[in-house]
Amino acid sequence: MTSPNATRPNETVLLPSPTPVPRVSPNPDRIGVWVCPDGGVDISVVAAHATAVDFCVVSGEGSGRREQRWALHGPDRGLWHGHLDGISEGATYGFRAFGPWDPDAGLYYNPSKFLMDPYARAISGTPELSAALHAHHVDHEMYPTTYPLAQSNLNSALFAPVSVVIGNGFAIAPRPRISPDHTVLYELHVKGFTKNLPGVPEELRGTYAGLAHPATIEYIKSLGVTTLELLPVHAKMDEPFLTERGLTNYWGYSTMSFFAPEPSFATRSSRAQGPRAVVDEFRGMVSILHGAGIEVILDVVYNHTCEGGDTGPTVCWRGLDSLLYYRRVLDRPRYMIDDTGCGNTLNFSEERVVQMTLDSLRYWVESMGVDGFRFDLATTLGRLDTGYTDFHPFLVAAAQDPVLRDVKLIAEPWDLGLGGWQTGHFPIPFGEWNDRYRDSIRKFWLTDFQQQSAGRQVSGPNDLATRLSGSADMFGWQPGAKRGPLASVNFLTAHDGFTLADLTSYDHKHNMANLENNQDGTNNNHSWNHGVEGTSAASAMNPDLTDPTGVVEELSYARERSRRNLLTTLLVSAGTPMITAGDEFGRTQYGNNNAYCQDSPISWVDWEMDESQEDLLSWVRYILELRAAHPVLRPTSFASGQIPDGDTLPDVSWFTRKGSPMSADGWSEPKNRVFQMRRSGRMLDDVDALVVINGTLNPTKITLPESHGNPWVLVADTSWPTQREGGIDSAALALAQGEQAAAGGSYTMEPQSLAVYFAASR
Repeated sequence: MTSPNATRPNETVLLPSPTPVPRVSPNPDRIGVWVCPDGGVDISVVAAHATAVDFCVVSGEGSGRREQRWALHGPDRGLWHGHLDGISEGATYGFRAFGPWDPDAGLYYNPSKFLMDPYARAISGTPELSAALHAHHVDHEMYPTTYPLAQSNLNSALFAPVSVVIGNGFAIAPRPRISPDHTVLYELHVKGFTKNLPGVPEELRGTYAGLAHPATIEYIKSLGVTTLELLPVHAKMDEPFLTERGLTNYWGYSTMSFFAPEPSFATRSSRAQGPRAVVDEFRGMVSILHGAGIEVILDVVYNHTCEGGDTGPTVCWRGLDSLLYYRRVLDRPRYMIDDTGCGNTLNFSEERVVQMTLDSLRYWVESMGVDGFRFDLATTLGRLDTGYTDFHPFLVAAAQDPVLRDVKLIAEPWDLGLGGWQTGHFPIPFGEWNDRYRDSIRKFWLTDFQQQSAGRQVSGPNDLATRLSGSADMFGWQPGAKRGPLASVNFLTAHDGFTLADLTSYDHKHNMANLENNQDGTNNNHSWNHGVEGTSAASAMNPDLTDPTGVVEELSYARERSRRNLLTTLLVSAGTPMITAGDEFGRTQYGNNNAYCQDSPISWVDWEMDESQEDLLSWVRYILELRAAHPVLRPTSFASGQIPDGDTLPDVSWFTRKGSPMSADGWSEPKNRVFQMRRSGRMLDDVDALVVINGTLNPTKITLPESHGNPWVLVADTSWPTQREGGIDSAALALAQGEQAAAGGSYTMEPQSLAVYFAASR
């Protein structure tokens, strides 16, 4: 394969190559580079404002690297395309785009820049931050040297990643298809979760293969979660300001490719074999997890890219068509709109951006096998020039697409733009992260108790009761199309913010390791350190303290009880629960509530557990078992408070501590922070469930309400230091044989605790 215009990478490219691709693509609407059954590749790329686009095939390494270029046909409806013989799987390639350099018009064409394929399904190499990687002139610190920006003629080929042609892969095991009411989400980082996991071989730690290792699967299955939500695994590029500080974007919210998996999460062996092996390792991971009955959904970032603002590097979209791909001020296109806080916002008013996103999603489902997606800053994906709409073409298309409507779709329902908070406003079938749930549960169990401990007045339980019931105020309002409680993804913590343990150990963030003078990360944590700042009560008070009065032991117990309160509330609430990896045993990040740049022990899960962590882990496993075994703990529709046909009790009822019905005006009363929620199990062919909450600092007498004529059995009480002895088998035996509490009987409930009762088996 030869071309008369082959160039060395250090030569400046100024003019379109004169050699065209031999013929047009037979299917230009199939965007990307695809291997043809009869040989060669079909090529298609979007660059609507370009005057010419070259397809560039790369060979050799370093100073011996060469580039062969062919001019594509176009523009055809914004597409540049062609068919090229002699190219096969494994070929490395990119593009060079020609057109106007006009920053005032939002156009930054520069043929000196080697550009990735936006549809590349595999990549090779890591971008190297340099002056050449910028389309404009920069100084040694990568800041522009002139305004307006002046075009740079430095060739970026040696500093840019390359796209790799790959074909189809092996078949992936069928999806487990976990039903919505059984789904328990588990958010984790591929590297951080397995980096130190016992039983995973050293060479597999921190990798896709490590996540599919039997030791990992055994832990996930024993915990009782069903669906892994992986922090971003799309190939990424670190932001320049992190590179300057010697840090990395550990979380991965800086997407460089919407189709290729991040190579650094593959094993050293796979990376050595090449990009195809990296892709296969990811696909193999998904297949093995499916075989174990575990779903895999991806946290995906389609709201912005790694290129930042107009003074950032140029690796792909900016060089192909900045005016098309990025949202800009309509009458002043020189200015980018930044609704994401990351320098740029993808333009979902542009049909080609919507198409690229849908094509990416379908690829990850059909070819990579994943079971769904969590959309980062999803409000951006529903924005037109006039603002967010739940009838946005992307949201409608995703909901109706025959591939995507069959997988789990979850929105993070906010961004930083005007009108960005949209919780409860995404269409069916989207679920949504419920930040109101997060804040309400934290407030009731943490900051309200902090206030009570200081002698201050707090509110009643009205907000907590709404969240326990599935947040109908947010997800049940659409006339004729109520989404149901499972649309609410209930969470206490996520990657962003304090861990569960840190919520109970820190009043303030401690982010100095991020090198931003502790200015990053939210201050709105709703946390409570229980009187001592820091994870270790003993060391925080006095390293040599022998604790003769039991102060440290009391503090540790109080924190552990708060963690049980939070997690148990999560798992008995109507909705889809999400647990952040490590919270089930109290993992700490030492007070860092924004560890996005910490590829270090701060972020890696520490699997060395003390006795209290082992106890918390056993507790969570036990409550998850109860939830899985009893539909009454995972309702699929909003309760009405009425008696359904075929029942003798309302679907849900609320009672005071005395067992009398809660009055409408009683919800705002602080005295009713001791209250009871009864769910009828009859229509679910289950036992009745009673959740009793003491949200005060004092022991309290409670009177249990009626069930369907059966006595109550206490199956969980967060004042217990550990789970019920014997676990779920013991709970089942108690329901069948005894340990009964009579309806109408009075019992003492410990302060600051939650109890779960089931009606004895019929």
